[in-house]
Amino acid sequence: MRDNEVEHFDLIIEPNRTASAFVKELIRYRELFYFLAWRDILVRYKQTVIGIAWSVVRPFLTMLVFSVVFGRLAKLPNEGVPYPILVFSALLPWQYFANAMQESSNSLIAESRLISKVYFPRLIVPTSSVIVSAVDFLISLVLLGILMLWYGFVPSGSIVFMPFFFLLATLAALGMGFWLSALNVKYRDFRYIVPFLVQFGLYVSPVGFSSSVVPERWRALYSLNPMVGVIDGFRWCVQGTGSVYLPGFAVSAAVSVLLFWSGIKFFRRTERFFADFI
Repeated sequence: MRDNEVEHFDLIIEPNRTASAFVKELIRYRELFYFLAWRDILVRYKQTVIGIAWSVVRPFLTMLVFSVVFGRLAKLPNEGVPYPILVFSALLPWQYFANAMQESSNSLIAESRLISKVYFPRLIVPTSSVIVSAVDFLISLVLLGILMLWYGFVPSGSIVFMPFFFLLATLAALGMGFWLSALNVKYRDFRYIVPFLVQFGLYVSPVGFSSSVVPERWRALYSLNPMVGVIDGFRWCVQGTGSVYLPGFAVSAAVSVLLFWSGIKFFRRTERFFADFI
């Protein structure tokens, strides 16, 4: 090589994609997670009445409709509790799951400017968007308490297990959110598919009726819907009657964990291309 020639090298920097490095990176950017979550909460509730009211009105009206259709007209079994409580104890986890899935599936598109300019673990975006749905859940939980007071219904001690079923609903919602948010970046058609999935899921989940009406031979297959085990668990926590169908619950819990694990794997495999497509 001549003295006046300069040798050039191409330096390629790639992220460390090991699981431990990924977890450390998420912890490092935890303040960004707090900021995005708090910002979404402020946007939803600050200086507004309809935001908080909608968290109460929507499940309340849905409960009324389902109670009339399934309880009064179809006369489905109520498991020994007032039918509105039967329905509302199922609406709580279902609406949390549905809202969290919708918010997280659209989160990357909503944060397109941030994603295209600054590097940070992209997984923070769909995860932080679930927080608003959790706040809605807590508000609706207060309404459930008022409803139980109205009917003079006292919950059993099994209500202490509710956080466990809430965690399962969160895993299922995040898993679906990771899959759909990643797919939505490249294929914008998925923004039309998500509302259909939510509407379809409402009717195939045991929200307006008890899953005990499903024939025994189909219960395990029916429980492939991860919200079946979660809803049955919530009802058991609130009502304290009956028991959770353990084989079906095991299937639902396994599907929730599988959705969460596969969603993270798919999201991490595709996130390097987000800035190109978004």
